[in-house]
Amino acid sequence: MFNPDFWFDGDRAAAVNKRVDSLKSMIDKFEKIEDKVEEIELMLELEESPSEIEKEIFNLEKELDREEVATLMNGEYDKSDAIMHIHSGAGGKDASDWTKMLERLYLRWSSNQGLKSTILDRQEDEGGLKYVTILLEGNYAFGRARCEKGIHRLVRISPFDSNARRHTSFASLSVSPSVEEVNVDVDESDLRIDTFRASGAGGQHVNTTDSAVRITHIPTGITASCSNQRSQIKNRESALKILKSRILELELEKREEEIRKASGEDKSISWGNQIRSYVFHPYKMVKDHRTNLETSDVDSVMDGNIDMFVDSYLRLGVK
Repeated sequence: MFNPDFWFDGDRAAAVNKRVDSLKSMIDKFEKIEDKVEEIELMLELEESPSEIEKEIFNLEKELDREEVATLMNGEYDKSDAIMHIHSGAGGKDASDWTKMLERLYLRWSSNQGLKSTILDRQEDEGGLKYVTILLEGNYAFGRARCEKGIHRLVRISPFDSNARRHTSFASLSVSPSVEEVNVDVDESDLRIDTFRASGAGGQHVNTTDSAVRITHIPTGITASCSNQRSQIKNRESALKILKSRILELELEKREEEIRKASGEDKSISWGNQIRSYVFHPYKMVKDHRTNLETSDVDSVMDGNIDMFVDSYLRLGVK
């Protein structure tokens, strides 16, 4: 970074700065842990209040647990940023509303994790959202977000049913790594690029020009769109990056499937199946079907407090 030519390449400089910040953060965490250990040792020597010492040890154990979980995120892209896509499934208006509820959940979760979240694309639907695409930036964004990939099921009394009957609705969540240079070859002739007028909030310019961009990769049928920028060129660049990330995600899934087949693992743990149920009625419970972890504190979960599920998933080494 002290090289006089360092700042001439803005993209490279930004990437190096990001890496430096990540390393500094890692070092700071361990130095704080060392300081806390020394502080507790001093409290023991001075024979301070046992309850205060126990409190400090408890807090230290929680911090060590967090760092232990971080060591489990050792995949090729786990330290990368992530692109999260939430899409409504079966359930009509309830599914659209459920998708909007999940958007709120994961925006709150990302804030709790210290991640920066940016909505890249979002399409409203009657009752809620048809889909939303969110960029999550920060240390281990993909490593943690990938644990939430799959089908999320909601059971509740529908606010859209005049007879107040119980309804079941679904939303799917996919996550792909967002890296500066996605090592995926995409032939321009395999792409279909469409422009359209962005809907929803965004200012007069967004609503009166075809600034939004949708790119379709014809061989795989994968699509990616972006509408958060006023510039069509910038939206095109972002959409292409999302597309490449999703193609990379597909390649990772194929690799995981080959490993599962070779090891003879049960198909029921594949990413495509329902991973979690959120029951609001006739009782309150959120249950992860991969780890069997459950909680009755539904309100806390819907406020983004899902670390218990993420950590449990990582500790069990579920793939």
